[in-house]
Amino acid sequence: MPLLIVTNFFLLIFICSTTACNAQSTPRQSLLALSKTDHTLAIVDPVSLNVIARIPVGSDPHEVIASSDGKTAYVTIYGGGSLHELNVIDLVAQKPLTNIDTRPLFGPHGIVFVNGKVWFSAEGSKSVGSYDPASGKLDWSLGTGQDRTHMIYVTADAKKIYTTNVSSGTVSILSDTLITPFPNAKPHEDWMQTIVPTARCSEGFDVSPDSTELWTASSEDGIISIVNLASKKLSAKIDANVKGANRLKFTPDGKLVFISSLQSGDLTVYDAKSRKEVKQIKIGHGAAGMLMDPNGARVFVACTPDNYIAIIDLKTLQISGRLEVGGNPDGMAWSKGY
Repeated sequence: MPLLIVTNFFLLIFICSTTACNAQSTPRQSLLALSKTDHTLAIVDPVSLNVIARIPVGSDPHEVIASSDGKTAYVTIYGGGSLHELNVIDLVAQKPLTNIDTRPLFGPHGIVFVNGKVWFSAEGSKSVGSYDPASGKLDWSLGTGQDRTHMIYVTADAKKIYTTNVSSGTVSILSDTLITPFPNAKPHEDWMQTIVPTARCSEGFDVSPDSTELWTASSEDGIISIVNLASKKLSAKIDANVKGANRLKFTPDGKLVFISSLQSGDLTVYDAKSRKEVKQIKIGHGAAGMLMDPNGARVFVACTPDNYIAIIDLKTLQISGRLEVGGNPDGMAWSKGY
C-alpha cells in the first residue's frame, strides 16, 4: 500500500476517534440545564448523569423548555428585562437554530410549551406572549399592567395563564373567557385578568398537581402566599421565613413543596396538607432553579454560586449527588421523547 494512502487512512481513523465518532446522541429523555457563565445549554443523560453535549446560547440565559416532541428547546435571553430573544436549539442534531426576536416584547424570562406553542413572560414589557413554531410568528400577547411579570404557568388547554409580578407583589390570573358584552350580542372570547395581592417580591411559584392551589414565596420577607384558584383569592399566608426565596415546586404527588433560597442556600421543605415545615436541607451557598424528576424520585436544584446542581433523593430528603453543567447553573427542563 502506498505511503500516502496509509497515512491518509490513519489520519481518517484519528479524526473519527476524536470528533464525530465520539459524538453521543441525545437520549429520548434528557435533562436540559443552563449555564449563565458559560452561555451554554447542557444536554444530560438523567440515568448516567453524563453531559452528552453543550450547545452555545445567548448572553444571559435564564429559563429553558422543550417542545412536546422533545426535538427542540427554547431558551429565554433575559438581560434583566432589556433583551429580546428566544434561542432555539435542535436537540437531535445538538446545534443552535435561528433565534426568535421577541420585540416589541422585551425581557423574556419564564417559559413553557403548551398546546403546540411557546408561552413566555416579558418582564420589560409587563406582558406575556406566545410564539407559534408552525407559523414562525409571535401570534399573541397580553399586558398585565404589573411590575416585573416574571414566571409563567399555562394550563394544558391554554385557557388560563398564571404569572407572578415580582415588584408589584401580585399574581395575575389570565382567563380566556366566553363573554356576552351586552344583551342579544353575539358571544366572543376575551382574556380577563384577576389580580391577586400576595407579598412583595413573590417570584417563584407552582400550581398544585390537582390544580386547586397556587403557592408562591417572597424573597423579601420569606412569606409563602397560597391562592385558591377556584375563587381566585388569597386563601392563606405562611410565615415561612424563607428569605431570598427564588423558586418553589410541588413534588409530582402533591404532598411536599420545596422552596430554594439564593440567600441562605437552604432548601426548605413543606408539607402541602398540614402547611408545616418538614425539613431544611443545606445544599450550598445559594439555590435557584429547581426541577422535579417526573417519576418522583429526585429533585434537581441549581446551586448557582457553587457552580453545581445538587440532586436530592425525595424519599430520604438527603443529597444523593452533584451534577456539573458549567458556571452559574440555573434554569432546567425535561426533554421527553422524539
